[in-house]
Amino acid sequence: MLGLGLSLTTGGVISSPAAILVAAFKSRVIADGGTVESPSCAKSDVKFLLDNPEPVDFTGLLNDYSGAAAAYSLRLLDNTYSGNAIKVRRSSDNAEQDIAFVNNELDTASLETFASGTDAFVTTWYDQSGNGYNMTQSTASSQPKIVAAGSTLTLNAKPAIQSTTTNQIISSWTLAANLFSFMAVFEFTGTNSRLFTTDGASSGLRNTSGNDLRARGTTDVTLISSTTTQGQLLSSGFGTSSFSGYVNGNLGGSGNIGSYQSGSLRFGANTNSFAGLAQEMIFYNTDESTNRTGIETNINDFYSIY
Repeated sequence: MLGLGLSLTTGGVISSPAAILVAAFKSRVIADGGTVESPSCAKSDVKFLLDNPEPVDFTGLLNDYSGAAAAYSLRLLDNTYSGNAIKVRRSSDNAEQDIAFVNNELDTASLETFASGTDAFVTTWYDQSGNGYNMTQSTASSQPKIVAAGSTLTLNAKPAIQSTTTNQIISSWTLAANLFSFMAVFEFTGTNSRLFTTDGASSGLRNTSGNDLRARGTTDVTLISSTTTQGQLLSSGFGTSSFSGYVNGNLGGSGNIGSYQSGSLRFGANTNSFAGLAQEMIFYNTDESTNRTGIETNINDFYSIY
């Protein structure tokens, strides 16, 4: 019995390993003139196919769920995106460098080589939506950290950006006032802080001094109440007047959060900025509730949150 590590997409259908092997072997027989010359030839062909499986084309979250208004992640989200993940500044000499992806994940080897045993901070978190809404921060004291003493910061063994209540990076995208969807992978490490907000306003996703996790427009909807440790959360929200927020795949709370206050999207805020770790934030100007479970599955399969 063979345990085959083969997979192939044909016409959008994932074939079984056995069917893939048969089809590939048939192609090689045809290439040899249409006959199997000998058992040893067949054995050689089969061994070649096992040693050289057909690679699976990478498809990212945004390939399957397109139309994002802004998308920030430390993994590749779209196979057509050819840009970098982040730009960082190292503390030793304030030099800056773009960091790209390797095997669809952040190139931590290049990141740590550049940091050269020092700290590194994010000056730009690139937007992978194709809309160019990069998050930037030129003030060194306000830049979130990604490398500490030469080692990449992580959450669940994946790279993560660390922020304190003094850090924020800002995009030029304005959240829709009445309808939007968001997905985020993060962990609060301090209370009374905001993962994201609109410029100079309190709209966004926040936790309170009592450790409630809340989504807010002009009013709040509580997703988790009085939790002493928020832990790592996957939260998805849809709409404003009829908002529903999901945490780790389960409905956390619903209600009317009012309209979002106008202004540019910020990772953090002017006051009560985000205290914690973040890995991904994706925003749509559309109601993605019909895609919620699929998007959550994609995110959880990668990050192993719950």
